Amino acid sequence: MNPVSVLIVDDSALMRSLIGKIIETSETLVIANKAMNGRFALQKLSRSEPDVIVLDIEMPEMNGIEFLKERKKLGIEIPVIVLSSVAKEGARITMECLELGASDFITKPSGSDSANIHTVAKQLVELLTGYGRQYQRKKAEGRAKELPRDKLAEYESTFIQENRPEDRETVTLPRETIASLQKAKTRIQEQSRTTFERTPVATTSKPVPLRAPGAIEIIVIGISTGGPNALRDVFSQIDPDLPQPILVVQHMPAGFTEEFANSLNRICPLEVKEAADGDLIKPGRILIAPGNRHLEVVRKSLATIARITDEPAQNGHRPSVDVLFDSVAREFKNHALGIIMTGMGKDGAAKIRELYYQGSRTIGQDEKSSVVYGMPRVAWEMGGVMEQVSLSEMANTINQYAQKFRS
Repeated sequence: MNPVSVLIVDDSALMRSLIGKIIETSETLVIANKAMNGRFALQKLSRSEPDVIVLDIEMPEMNGIEFLKERKKLGIEIPVIVLSSVAKEGARITMECLELGASDFITKPSGSDSANIHTVAKQLVELLTGYGRQYQRKKAEGRAKELPRDKLAEYESTFIQENRPEDRETVTLPRETIASLQKAKTRIQEQSRTTFERTPVATTSKPVPLRAPGAIEIIVIGISTGGPNALRDVFSQIDPDLPQPILVVQHMPAGFTEEFANSLNRICPLEVKEAADGDLIKPGRILIAPGNRHLEVVRKSLATIARITDEPAQNGHRPSVDVLFDSVAREFKNHALGIIMTGMGKDGAAKIRELYYQGSRTIGQDEKSSVVYGMPRVAWEMGGVMEQVSLSEMANTINQYAQKFRS
């Protein structure tokens, strides 16, 4: 498959250069073009035909929000990854971007903070490759809408074609930033080979459950890359009379999960909130693990409550899917429904196998509908998943399981 082509949209020449350098560290990505605001991005779409767009929010003439509104109006399906600030206001605007059709987001890298460049680089490559590959498959299968070239031509006729700053810029990045990117290069290339260019792995035989599945009393979901839109899709179709509570670990930075829960609450018939320590786990409620903290369940004599902890990261993550799944296997044994969905890596795979071993029912998202078939693939290969389900059928499957096996 051809490398994923990326359109970089940011008003900062330094940021365009930094993102370009990150893209160049990956064997799976190539720069399609660069634009200094949303208007120039629309102008360049027909000629560049990118597979994915990385988009800043604050830009002159046409900002990120305005670009997403125009993209929606024009019916453009090219996925968009938003660059977000970590401030409270940044979190709110980021969720607005997701509501307008952006696929995902990443906190904005800083050229002056070279220590975190390698982490941001790995995440950005993961997002761009995952969403870009999915869009490439969609085009190859004839399911992607054609670009509205006649309407985009109006933008091309409005602005000067040549000699824009982003077409002729030469920016020198700080030496320490270049060094950090060089460190990240090997890790990024290894990630690309093991996740996006992987060879099939033999499936481990399923463990023999200790007991038969019982009534479902709790539903738990683990998800990462591709999660924000996938959860919007699932929770907008969830049964308003679902008899079990739902707990979710979505890998997301601190400062964003409260706004993310609020955005889901606006489209879901059930209550959705960021989990707080001591929250009641009850039917009609969906709890989202807070960013940079673990979520566990504790059963007491009168109620089941959420426990929030600052224990060390597991599988490189906090919150960790394995931490949640492990507590549910311990407290609910064969009375849970465990679901592992799109995401890079293997977080959740070991403990969904433990849920299955304890007698609980388990579901994994299928490869075709996953942005990154990492976590659900490892879970399936480890023998911890009973059934693989597409994203389009996930809500219906959850609703059916919940009603058929209710207590």
